[in-house]
Amino acid sequence: MKDLLVFLAEGFEEIEALTIVDILRRADLKVDTVSVKDRLEVKGAHGVTVLADKVFDEINIEDYRAMYIPGGQPGATNLMNDKKVLECANVFNDEERKVIAICAGPQVLDAAGLLKDGKFTCYPGVEKRLKVKDPQDEAVVVEENIITAMGPALAILLGVKLVEVLVSKEKAEEVAEGLLLPQLKKFI
Repeated sequence: MKDLLVFLAEGFEEIEALTIVDILRRADLKVDTVSVKDRLEVKGAHGVTVLADKVFDEINIEDYRAMYIPGGQPGATNLMNDKKVLECANVFNDEERKVIAICAGPQVLDAAGLLKDGKFTCYPGVEKRLKVKDPQDEAVVVEENIITAMGPALAILLGVKLVEVLVSKEKAEEVAEGLLLPQLKKFI
C-alpha cells in the first residue's frame, strides 16, 4: 500500500504541495502526485510547472492510506469543483483513512461535508467561504482522521506531523532534525 495521494490542479500552492511530498519522501514514505486533468503537467499558482507522477485515471484510490489537498488559488477551487476529488475524500473518510488539507484546501473538505465547527484550521479569511464555522488558530489541527493546516509557512510543520501520524513520533523527530527545524526557534 502507498502512503499518500497528493492531488494537483492548475493553480495549486507550490510550497504546500511540494513541501509535503519532500518531507514524506525523506521519511521513506510512498507518495504519488496526481494531476486531476488528463495530462501530467500541472502549473502552480506562482508559475512553477511540475510533472505529476500520475493522472487521476491511472490510480486506484484503494492503494493509498491518506490523501492530501494543497491550497492555492485557483487550485483549491479547481479541486473543490472536481466531483472525483470530492468522492475520493468521502471514500477515504468513510474508511477512516487520513484526509488532509492546508490553506484554502479545507474548502474541498467542507464541500464534501467532512469538516466540523471548531475542529479545523485554514488560511485566515478562507473560513468566510465555508459552511462550517470557528476555525482554530493553530498551525495544524488533527480531528480524528481529518487533518488541516493553516498555510504555506506552516507546510513544514504539517509534513512533520504527517510523518508522526503515518510512521512514528521518533521518525518525525528524526526528519525534523534533518531539516534543522529545532534550530528555527533561534531565528524567529
